[in-house]
Order: sequence, then C-alpha cells, then structure tokens
Amino acid sequence: MEPLRQIKIPEKLPTGIEGIEHITQGGFTKGRTTLVVGTSGSGKTLLSLEFLYRGITRFQQKAVFVTIEEEVEDIIGNVKNLGWDLDTLEQAGQLKFVDASPKESPLVEVGNYNLEGLMVQIESAIEEVSANLVVVDSIGSLFEQFSNQKTIRREILRLTKLLKRLGCTSLITAERLEEYGTISRYGIEEFVSDNVVVLRSVLEEEKIRRTIQILKMRGHAHAKGEFPFIIAETGFAILPLSARELQQSSSMERVGSGNATVDEMTSGGLFRDSIMLVSGPTGSGKTLMCATFITEACQQGEKVLLLAYEESPQQLRRNAQSWNVDFNKWESEGLLKIISLYPESMGLEEHLLLLQREVHSFHPRRFVMDSVSAMERVATIKNFREFVIGMTSFMKQEEVCCLLTCTTPKLAGGESITEAHISTITDIIVLLRYVEIQGSLRRGIAVIKMRGSQHDKDIHEFTIDSQGLHVGEPFKEAQNILLGTPSMSTMPDTQRLEMMFSEGGLDEQ
Repeated sequence: MEPLRQIKIPEKLPTGIEGIEHITQGGFTKGRTTLVVGTSGSGKTLLSLEFLYRGITRFQQKAVFVTIEEEVEDIIGNVKNLGWDLDTLEQAGQLKFVDASPKESPLVEVGNYNLEGLMVQIESAIEEVSANLVVVDSIGSLFEQFSNQKTIRREILRLTKLLKRLGCTSLITAERLEEYGTISRYGIEEFVSDNVVVLRSVLEEEKIRRTIQILKMRGHAHAKGEFPFIIAETGFAILPLSARELQQSSSMERVGSGNATVDEMTSGGLFRDSIMLVSGPTGSGKTLMCATFITEACQQGEKVLLLAYEESPQQLRRNAQSWNVDFNKWESEGLLKIISLYPESMGLEEHLLLLQREVHSFHPRRFVMDSVSAMERVATIKNFREFVIGMTSFMKQEEVCCLLTCTTPKLAGGESITEAHISTITDIIVLLRYVEIQGSLRRGIAVIKMRGSQHDKDIHEFTIDSQGLHVGEPFKEAQNILLGTPSMSTMPDTQRLEMMFSEGGLDEQ
C-alpha cells in the first residue's frame, strides 16, 4: 500500500496593505497567483504596486514588476506623490522592472507566436534579484496586441505555472467592462483561478464608492461580500465597516456625564466603553449636553475629540462660552481637539478613516459627534448603518466613551431615521423633548435605554441658562410626553408610568 501524500496547507503572506489582512484572513496565498480584476480606474495597478512596495519596505522581500501596458517611467512617476520611491528600490536591487509595454512602432503578428521571450525575461529578472513577489500588469493588454486569443490563453497558463514553479507569490491584473457581470473581459480567470479579487468603482448618491471583494481564495477561508476602500495619501485603505467581530472587552468603570442628576438617572454614570445617543429636536439642548460631557472629561484630565458637522470651531467656542464653558482653555491645554467639516466633503469611508487616524494620533478617552444624523445625507441607509457599526465598534475596541447626537424632525420628538437604524447599536439612549403644558413650553429629558445597568424611568424637566443644563424633578402632571401628545393627568405616578410603558413611550431595556 502506497503511503499517503503529505500535503501542506498553503500559507498566507502578509501584505502590509491596510485592511487586506482582515478580509483575506492573513494575506494572499504564498506561492500562488491572484487575479485582480476591475474596470478602468478601479485601482488595480495601484493595489499591485503597493503589494510590492509594502513587501519590500516592511517584510524585506524582493520583487519584479512586469508592465505590459504603461511605460516604466510613468509607473514610477504616478506613485511619487504617495511617497513611494521606486527608483531607489530599483537601484538597491530590491525591485526589477520588465518593460513589455507596446512601443511606437506597430506590432506585426507573424505565424504561431508565443510568449517564450517574455517568460525568459521574467524568469531572468526573478533570478537576478532573487524575487519572491511578482506583478504582471495588465494581462488583458496581450489580447489587444494579438488576435489569436486561444494561443494567449495557453501562454498565460504557462506563465502562471512558471511563477508557481519559481515559488513566487504573484498578482496578475486584468480589465473588465462592467462592475457586475463576467469576471474578466477576455475570460482568463479559469487559467489563474487560485484566487480572484474584484475591485469596483460605483456611482452612488452622486459620489464614487470603491469596493473590494475576495471572490475566491482556494484552500482558505476569507471574508465574504464587498468592503469599501479609499485611495488615501499613503495608498490603499480598506475599511471592513460591518465585518468587525463582536469580541471587544466590556469595562465596568463608570465615567460622569457632567451633570450629577443625569449620572443619578443612569445609576452612577456611563460605562467607560459605552456609546450614548442623545436624540432631540433642534434647539432642545443636544449641543449643551455635548459641552457638559466635554467639560467633565477635561476637568478629569481626559482628552476629548469633538467632530462637529455644519458648525465652525469659532461658533462652537462662542456657544460654549454662553454656558460658561471655555473650549479655548481645554484646547490650549491639549485636552480638546475640534474637527469641523461638512458631511458632503468626503465619503463615509473617508470620514471613518479620518476618525480612526485622529484617535490613533490624539489618543482621546472620549469622543463627541454632533450630529451623527447629518451623515444620512451622504449615503444610503445601508451604508450609513455600516458606517455607524464601523465607528462604534472601533471606539469600543479603543475603550473610548462616546456621545453621539441625533436631530429628530419634529419639535415634539418622534422617531428619526437615525434612531430607527442605530438604536440597537448604542448602549444608552437619552431623549430630549419639548413639552407644552398649559400654554407653557418646557423641556423634558428621559433615559429610555441603558445596557448592563438599571436606570431612572421618570421623565425629568430640565432648564437651560448661562450656567448650563439643570435637571429637575420628574413631571407629575402630564402623560404621553414622549409620544408627542402630552396631556394632563390626575392618575397616581405608578399608574401613569404603567400607561406610558403600555403605549410604547418608554423602553425598559
């Protein structure tokens, strides 16, 4: 009886590209060929170049880049603004270019040609620098230069076998004509089908949204679906927004909200890693809640990052000063950083990347976004929810206590689109409402949800003056406040609360 073959599971090779290790669960398959396909301008060449650049500069690999489409000088110049000095790597013998791009003189197709000459060049370049990384960009150009497609497919198969025999981890790029449809323009995927990566560039809501999909990775598990990416000032940044695992630790440490009564309503304050959503109509006190939260953190010596939409830093400082809160002082002491921008200034992926990088550079213990509902304007509901999942899971992972505000469409409250789509993601929900009682307009505050802790079920009246926010006693004479239809009540308090719960006005969670 013949002994069983000892077959090894293919290893993964880390790439150093932001997000690739997550969606591929470790990197590209070592010693195998990966086909990267996408429409024109989707980022195929850039992804391939970064694969080589990171491999050389971070993992001390050697590489060969075969260009069949662009000239070498153009390729080197295109990535200079990213800080990638390919010239230096080439001179140091770490990178070798093989230029097979079409020249000015037209090609003349004679007889039954093959790619033997090109393969000899590639093998020679690999041996010259002892390369273990190879990129061929773009294989589809061969189909444009020659008419015998059957021969080209045969030669591509020979090329992939050569790269595998030499032990190279390779990327081969190919163009497709549409974002969703056949994998490649010339149907070559069956010849390099160990791994297939699809890049897409789709127009959504008048903005380009780029995504990457690991369509196939033979012998290995990988993340499923499309994941957004951006091309940032340092290269690719892949952001698997909704693919984060629910494995964050849960802190039992409590932090103050800045208001003693609100802390009592939440049974001692907020958990260190909690996400609090403050929802209310315009002018109800949401920004003041933010200022109070920021003041509490800064007084405790904790850094705070404030991301404000549609209000300039000067406006925020002036508004805070009217409540006797000095943002200038906290900024000068390095405890507060304010970022103001319009939601439309960039896509959701860019907003998330900016946020992550600011957290990693500034190291805040608390974060305020005023308001998260402004982000609904720049994406679909699905993408908006993915953005919130990516943001909140990242903050929990970093143990940053967050306050997010949400603007409701009606003065009397009522559920907003934001509440409907992110309420299950947040740990604490605080509602601010206007209440008209006997011709007088008053304000109410209620904690309707708090994970992991008991909370006050009453609706408290609160007032705003030059000293800030003051939370008073619960409303005794009105019911249905949170439903937007307050009315006078002579019922005992316990009966009144039971009625409000039964009508869906409050959440006991």
